[in-house]
Amino acid sequence: MPQHPSHPTQERLVEVFNILERHIEDRYGIPVMISDVLDPNTGDFDGVQIKIDYANDIEIAVFVLIHLFGHTVQWNTNERFREIGQDTNLKKSEEELVEIAEYEREATQLSLALLHEAGVRDLDQWVSDWWRADFAWLTNFYRTGERADFRKYMRAGAEPPLGTIPIPPFKATKWVSRWSF
Repeated sequence: MPQHPSHPTQERLVEVFNILERHIEDRYGIPVMISDVLDPNTGDFDGVQIKIDYANDIEIAVFVLIHLFGHTVQWNTNERFREIGQDTNLKKSEEELVEIAEYEREATQLSLALLHEAGVRDLDQWVSDWWRADFAWLTNFYRTGERADFRKYMRAGAEPPLGTIPIPPFKATKWVSRWSF
């Protein structure tokens, strides 16, 4: 099956990861660590650092890095979003899923702003496709508890890219990691 035109090569993803890791550390003072993360998670964050699981392939690593950056900004600027992110209970109501959708979409819009700020402007469709697959997976997980392969939700190019929102000024503050309870 041919690759969708919005899908970056492995080489491009390695290049982007390296650009973003340095940008996040230099501009925002947030260390990015490649380490073991509590299974089955692909990454974790606590408001002052981002951890990416060493077992991730590069595609997952790039998405997790930028998405957790978006959540880091949210946790340091929006108390309600921090509460949403720390709530790991299953069986969410439809009202809660609407609020989670806003939380997840905004994290991705911040991710896109980070990419643009770092000079990466060719991954908007790819990031948006990943967000939609990730949120479909998350919705199913909250409804059923099933940890299916998220790739079954991937619909490359099915919808237009999300837009960006500005990254607000924030002071990195340490919070309890959502997987440290």
